[in-house]
Amino acid sequence: MAFAGLLNDADIDAAVKDCQAPESFNHKAFFAKVGLASKSAADTEKVFKIIDQDQSGFIEEEELKLFLQNFSAAARSLTDKETAVFLAAGDADGDGKIGIDEFQSLVK
Repeated sequence: MAFAGLLNDADIDAAVKDCQAPESFNHKAFFAKVGLASKSAADTEKVFKIIDQDQSGFIEEEELKLFLQNFSAAARSLTDKETAVFLAAGDADGDGKIGIDEFQSLVK
């Protein structure tokens, strides 16, 4: 698994299960449940690099839509509304994407 050594598999499974229903995803609750909120900046950066699938240095809207699938291949895609809310919460500078500093602020 991509997060081996960083996050606990049971915590990931529980967090993904909690947001199976459309419109049930809450980034703060998810980050807390998987244990990311309490991780170091270095560990948070490792997670960021996994989610940044195209390695652009930013998490763009399409990568956010597939966010849960980084944690579990069987997870659903985020809805357009969930994606928009997630992006708005993390995009502090308004450029339409989430950089590493924005991501680290978002998970805390």
